[in-house]
Amino acid sequence: MNYEDAVFYIENGSVSTEKPGLKRMEQLLEKLGNPHKNLNIIHIAGTNGKGSSCSMISNILIEEGYKVGLYTSPHLDKYNERFIINNECISDEKFVYYTLKIKSVCDEMTKCEYGRPTVFEILTALGFCYFNDENVDFVVLEVGLGGRFDATNIVEKPVVCGIASISFDHTAYLGNTLSEIAFEKSGIIKKDCPVVLYSQSDEVYNVVKNIAFDRNAPFYYTEDIGINIKSENIEGTVFSVKNKYCDYENIKLNLLGEYQPYNCVFVLTMCKALKDRGIKLSYENIIKGLENTKWNGRMEICSENPLIIIDGAHNAGGIDMLSKSIKRYFENKNITLVLGVLGDKEYKKMIELIMPVVHKVVITEPESIRKLNIEKLSETLSGYNKSVFKEKSIKKAVELAKSITEENGVIICSGSLYMVGEIRKILKL
Repeated sequence: MNYEDAVFYIENGSVSTEKPGLKRMEQLLEKLGNPHKNLNIIHIAGTNGKGSSCSMISNILIEEGYKVGLYTSPHLDKYNERFIINNECISDEKFVYYTLKIKSVCDEMTKCEYGRPTVFEILTALGFCYFNDENVDFVVLEVGLGGRFDATNIVEKPVVCGIASISFDHTAYLGNTLSEIAFEKSGIIKKDCPVVLYSQSDEVYNVVKNIAFDRNAPFYYTEDIGINIKSENIEGTVFSVKNKYCDYENIKLNLLGEYQPYNCVFVLTMCKALKDRGIKLSYENIIKGLENTKWNGRMEICSENPLIIIDGAHNAGGIDMLSKSIKRYFENKNITLVLGVLGDKEYKKMIELIMPVVHKVVITEPESIRKLNIEKLSETLSGYNKSVFKEKSIKKAVELAKSITEENGVIICSGSLYMVGEIRKILKL
């Protein structure tokens, strides 16, 4: 089996119906020796910001001298990006090795009651096996979808769990109200395990707090964020923060985004929870870890001439954050938006939020069966007084955006992680 064979095996032959629950995941891991039970896991759920937050906490732990596994999804280019140890992706050879290890179990399970594991279940099990064999000190584990029935929620006793920003996404699976979505994401809260909550609406706060109380989980939350921005531009942000959990001066974040200091405070609160559990994290290494953090595909500068920024915002909450960042960084610039979206997203709301801050729009189609076709997207944009250009090919759409953007203008590419990943490959990042 080579790498392409491994990917083909994982992506083909999974169960046709995915019943909510963790029974199949339990069976899979039991047959693999329950590798997850040997790991110290920091478990993070949320709608937006959880990937950046996972990267921050991972880099802080690395700076402290720990060996850290990082499991996130989706990937932008290759599956390897989902399995990282101390900022190094799993090799193709090891990816194949662990696929073969899991294959024999999956083939056997095809005949069992719960059937063959799903793609995400296989990948999650692969990560547990890899991190366990590599004897990592910690695993920073990002939830895939929701929380309660997510494959990652097989974890029984995380060191700390965190719930990042919650907004509307995947409503067909998680519910149509913030309370319902918060309930699903709070499924990762375990008895006696500390939980850190990102600053949220009262509706979300009340749901999460009540579940934490019911499970005797120490609850970390602050409404008074206490952020003081000292400088902010496309080179990064410098700020201080002081609240009941944090007191830090001159934090330098190279991650762009008006929202990133808030994600950072969420992470700093998680650091407080970790230290309360006896885990060594020094002030200096926390600061260094944050400064060293990078996160591809989120307000990522891909080119400086012209200035091209890609952002994986793919729901209304993410687009709202992107719009605020565009205002913050590029208030007096002409913005060309390269936009491609999936048809099962709140694309009308996303468009409503982003249109006021852009001047020209190049629409395209992500490489996904779920894509919103270019004609329907064009129809949705017809009510806005913007210059709209159509190009199905993502590569040609980027070239078109370059040709119509003024010398001092900015090109923003967003709307779908599928599209953002493809643009990164086109620009050879």
